[in-house]
Amino acid sequence: MLTDFKCKMQQVFEMYDLGQMSYFLGMKVSQNQQGIFLSQKAFSLKILNKFSMLNCKATSTPVAIGEKLSSQGDFDKVNESTYRSLVECLFYLTATRPDIMFAVSLLSRFIHCCNEKHFQAAKRVLRNIKGTKSYGMLFSKVENMKLIGYADSDWDGSIDDMKSTSRYLFTLGSAIFCWSSKKQTVVAQSTAEAEYVAAVGAINQAIWLRKIMADLNQHQREATKINCDNQSAVAIAKNPVFHGRTKHFKIKFHFVREMEQAQEVKLIHCSSKEKLADILTKPLSVLRFEDLRTKTGVCSMQAKEEC
Repeated sequence: MLTDFKCKMQQVFEMYDLGQMSYFLGMKVSQNQQGIFLSQKAFSLKILNKFSMLNCKATSTPVAIGEKLSSQGDFDKVNESTYRSLVECLFYLTATRPDIMFAVSLLSRFIHCCNEKHFQAAKRVLRNIKGTKSYGMLFSKVENMKLIGYADSDWDGSIDDMKSTSRYLFTLGSAIFCWSSKKQTVVAQSTAEAEYVAAVGAINQAIWLRKIMADLNQHQREATKINCDNQSAVAIAKNPVFHGRTKHFKIKFHFVREMEQAQEVKLIHCSSKEKLADILTKPLSVLRFEDLRTKTGVCSMQAKEEC
């Protein structure tokens, strides 16, 4: 069927059959019976060379524990174009490296007010890349293409405006394939509100993904589970009696209940250990970071070959 399709396409359009994909938009694509491995080793080396970090000492995590960046402070200013170029390069690398997404999204907030502390934090990400330049995403074969989501937030994570950041990611049985880290537009007055707003973003994405999968004949018969580690946020989504505690929530966020009743999604509580979205939320210890990195499907080329 594939051969017949190719022949018909070549009769209509001027095109060539280049065989199995091996390289696309700077990403190396390795395919075998176990799955598909996407990596950007060549681009990683290019970034390290561009910013003179090829011989730097590697670090185990992209963000130091307790790291707090702000636009305020008596630090020397750095060249804005250089800092912007570095952040843009790191953003492109997140296409196959969601483990550095938290660090890159944090750095991007200070493009117009960058100083020496921000630049040092960006260099730490490069030092992490130095030790993991052969890492990428491994998508393995699975029996059941079941969509599962994880939502999280860091309450008042931004020092400058006290706004929280919403994070979510989705899996289809193996590695994560969809993720986001975005500052919320409202100032959350509690951890429950911050988590609830994060859940709204995840649910919006889940509904869109369910429609795309239906178009691909991968219908999700059951409600898509969205894992959240905040029991209050889960209770608010399921119980409309919480009016006194949630009257300050914006009305649009309460469509979560409608989606629950329509059995499109199901917000469930999970333990902190099972929360994959932590890797997009905050600085982590080495052991926790490496554990979540593996669970999200990010591994080295050597580990891929062993699989």
